[in-house]
Amino acid sequence: MTDDFDRLTAALKSAPPPEPGAKEAALRLAMENYDRLQASAAGARPSLDPPHKAGFLTGVLAMLKSLATRPLLAATTSAAALGLGLVVILPQMQAPPGPALPPATQTEAAPARPATRAATESPADARAKSVAPAMAEADAPAPEPLADTAAGTVAAAPPPAAPEAAPASQGGITPTGEMRNGVISPSDMIAPAPEPNTETFADFDPNPVKITAEQPVSTFSADVDTASWSILRSSLNAGQLPPPEAVRIEEMVNYFPYAYPAPEPGAAPFRPSVTVMPTPWNADTRLVVIGLQGAMPAIADRPPLNLVFLIDTSGSMDEPSKLPLLKQSLRLMLPGLRPEDQIAIVAYAGSAGTVLPPTPASDRATISAALDRLSAGGATAGAEGLALAYQEATRMAAPGEVSRVILATDGDFNVGISDPDALKDFIAKERDSGTYLSVLGFGRGNLDDATMQALAQTGNGTAAYIDTANEARKVLVDQLTGALFPIADDVKFQVEWNPAQVAEYRLIGYETRALNREDFNNDKVDAGEIGAGLQVTALYEIAAPGSPGLKTDPLRYGTEPVPMTTDELGFLRLRWKAPGATESQLIEQPILPTDTPPSEDARFAAAIAGMGQLLTGGTYLGNWGWDQAIALAEGAKGEDPWGYRTEAVNLMRMAQALER
Repeated sequence: MTDDFDRLTAALKSAPPPEPGAKEAALRLAMENYDRLQASAAGARPSLDPPHKAGFLTGVLAMLKSLATRPLLAATTSAAALGLGLVVILPQMQAPPGPALPPATQTEAAPARPATRAATESPADARAKSVAPAMAEADAPAPEPLADTAAGTVAAAPPPAAPEAAPASQGGITPTGEMRNGVISPSDMIAPAPEPNTETFADFDPNPVKITAEQPVSTFSADVDTASWSILRSSLNAGQLPPPEAVRIEEMVNYFPYAYPAPEPGAAPFRPSVTVMPTPWNADTRLVVIGLQGAMPAIADRPPLNLVFLIDTSGSMDEPSKLPLLKQSLRLMLPGLRPEDQIAIVAYAGSAGTVLPPTPASDRATISAALDRLSAGGATAGAEGLALAYQEATRMAAPGEVSRVILATDGDFNVGISDPDALKDFIAKERDSGTYLSVLGFGRGNLDDATMQALAQTGNGTAAYIDTANEARKVLVDQLTGALFPIADDVKFQVEWNPAQVAEYRLIGYETRALNREDFNNDKVDAGEIGAGLQVTALYEIAAPGSPGLKTDPLRYGTEPVPMTTDELGFLRLRWKAPGATESQLIEQPILPTDTPPSEDARFAAAIAGMGQLLTGGTYLGNWGWDQAIALAEGAKGEDPWGYRTEAVNLMRMAQALER
């Protein structure tokens, strides 16, 4: 405190006597600047700022406030000069942190001030003249303290030249919430422009109604991915309807567990079951629900697991919902692994590198420390990272073990993929050698879901989107065995509909998994895998000949009606390969009508299928809407031990509110 006082006293005592008329000039300028302060928003302290700590200068400021009337301000020239000197000093002091605001996107360049003042200028005139520029140039840096020169006059050190344009982080409110120079300018309050949304999803048209007499056979690949459900949930929780192209109904339906009958010991690795029920949205049609239940082998009998985490550390991952959530998710996975399992970590951003060589899964401290070292920055060399990850997997592989690369990314592959077909061929080659690829998506805004889906499908893996720690637990803890241990590869569905019983049919979903009829028997055509204990569900809407529910008119020159020689609605065929095998096996069974009331699982699957159709336009739903979908799902929740179905009902209500 005494240092401040001594410096101020010395400066005042060293001043020469004022020139004639200096007193009147100082008084006039003091009044003008008092008026300017009263009318200037820039000169006033924001009311949200907390007070400075008490000190000498703040005490003097309080004294000046108590004298803030025109008669009292004019009382003495000394008081005016002291006040003017403080007005120069105080606005240049940095105010304490205020409320955080977005950084300015553009700031005005501060005009340059003269480097020196005239040697003949009196201290009072110099201080008085400095007030107006200080108020007009509040963003300019403060001058150095006044000092005596050899000639006995007062001079200021030259201030640094003003920049052409201040960077955004130097606006009135800094990213840390501090005001620059104690002043907020209008340009500092401009919010930054939002980042462009570059999300991409697979392009497809909804499956149309097909006429059985013309196209009796429907063929598609199995799909156990769940990414679409998590993506639409993140959209709805953010107060937005999901993009229609992000809605894949089969992934929504397959997100939920169902109690389908398990396969018998020694039988095929999965068991099909079929339910025929009235269609909730059309009383004149029926729904056929086909469910597959995968076998769950004894966990103790599973082979050792070799995992390579391929982690995207590009600049786009520098968000809380991306790299930090990714690290948390992978840590949740570690307790479910066994000591004989191995973990390696490869990171890529601009170039790829091995962050953690193959390490026993029991060494959690080393693995966690490697995750801690990851930070986001740079471009995305996805192809280079994949190549290195597969190299690590090859090094770790041993006979009888399972190897898998887990790609964790926001999907922003912007460097290194000049030939997508060549990349898919590379992944397919590695798949055939026994190393599968699964994809975990994180974050929104630049999510390249289309690429993630293509990579996972080509790599015989699964694609999931993780938007919360709870979703990470579901995917990487509760379903760890099913996500990592395949029990059947290249699983294909084929249904032949009986035109005597089914005049029209429509597959609900699976648009991106469609296969040609001849692909079913071609073992070289890739299809989806089923993991241990997982389920697959598919739904068809069918209409009988002559039903009011038919969408098409009969042909004038069509063929003769097919005689009703059987009550079979259709015939289900399934092809699959044992992991690593080259030849497929076949399962067949008829689809028969039934009068048995549908199970809660079948009704809930129908409700989710209806939700997906509502989110994509509801072309075939008639007057059936959100109220009916919510009621159907609410009545089919069952025990719901994990709360997934309750969450679905709540998301339906959110979607209904957003559509109003």
